Amino acid sequence: MSKGPISNFIEHHYRHFNAAALVDAAKAYEEQLANGHKMMITLAGAMSTAELGLSLAEMIRQDKVQIITCTGANLEEDVFNLVAHDHYKRVPNYRDLSPEEELELLNNHFNRVTDTCIPEAEAMRRIEEHLFEAWKKADDNGERYFPYEYFYQILLSGELEDKYQIDPKHSWLLAAAEKNLPIIVPGWEDSTCGNFFASYCIEGKLKPSTMKSGIEYMMYLAQWYQDNATDKGVGFFQIGGGIAGDFPICVVPMLHQDLGLDSIPVWSYFCQISDSTTSYGSYSGAVPNEKITWGKLHIDTPKFIIESDATIVAPLVFAWLLDW
Repeated sequence: MSKGPISNFIEHHYRHFNAAALVDAAKAYEEQLANGHKMMITLAGAMSTAELGLSLAEMIRQDKVQIITCTGANLEEDVFNLVAHDHYKRVPNYRDLSPEEELELLNNHFNRVTDTCIPEAEAMRRIEEHLFEAWKKADDNGERYFPYEYFYQILLSGELEDKYQIDPKHSWLLAAAEKNLPIIVPGWEDSTCGNFFASYCIEGKLKPSTMKSGIEYMMYLAQWYQDNATDKGVGFFQIGGGIAGDFPICVVPMLHQDLGLDSIPVWSYFCQISDSTTSYGSYSGAVPNEKITWGKLHIDTPKFIIESDATIVAPLVFAWLLDW
C-alpha cells in the first residue's frame, strides 16, 4: 500500500535530530511487523485523556499491536472520554490558574489533567455503577478477573452504548475489547477505579481477591511472552516511562535469570518516546543501552529514543504505520 499525505510529509521534512529518530523508529517498527514479530505498546502519562484513541484504535484494528501495557489511569480514562466527552472542560490557560481557581474546579467536581478537566459525575461516577455490578457478580460467583477484563465485560455487553459521546471507533479500549487484546495494567490500584474497588472492599461489599493481582499479571505476561516470542522476540514501543514501561520489559530478564529459560529471545526492538532527561537514576530518562546491562536488550537490538512530547509524536508514528 502506498503511503498517504501525512507519511509523505514526514518522510520529506523529518530528516534530522528528533525528527529523523521518529522516521527511523517508525520504519524499524514497520520492519518488525513485516518480519513476523509481535509488538507491545506501553502507555504512561495521560494518553487516553489526550485522545490517543484517534490513532491507536486503528492500530489495534489493523493488527499493528498485539498486546498493550498501560497505567490504570489510561485504562479507565479512555472509557471516561467515551461516555462523557461532551462534559469535559478545557482550560487552555492552565499555567495561569491561581490556587483559588484550582479549588473552584475541585468544588465543581472537575479533575484537571494539564489543560483538560475530567467531570467526576458524568465520567467517573457514571462508570462506577457498571463496574461495581461486574465486580459484584464475579465476587458472588467466586470468579476472579484482571482489571481490563472487567472493562471488556461492560463494553462488550452493550450496556454503555446509549451513553457514547464520541464515535466509538475512536475508543482504543473498545477496539482492544473487540480484538480481545491482552492488556497488562501494573499498579492498577493507583487509579480512580482502583480507589473505587478498594473502598468497596473496605466496606465489606467485595473481596480483594476478586481482582487478580500484579504478581498474577507478571505470571500471565511470562506465559504470553513465551507463547508469542517464538525465536524472534517481541518488539517494545514505549510511550513515556514509569511502571507502564518498567513492569513489562522486566519479564525477559525474569525468564532468563530467575527461571533459567535462556533460550527465550530478548525484546527484538525498543523505542521510547520521552521528554525525560537522562539524570539521577531516572528510569524514564535511561538510555536504551542501560537495558543491555539488565538483560532486557541485546547489543544489536534496534534502539530508538524520540525526545519529544508523546501527544505530538505517537500519532505521527502511528500515521506512518497506518499509511496515512
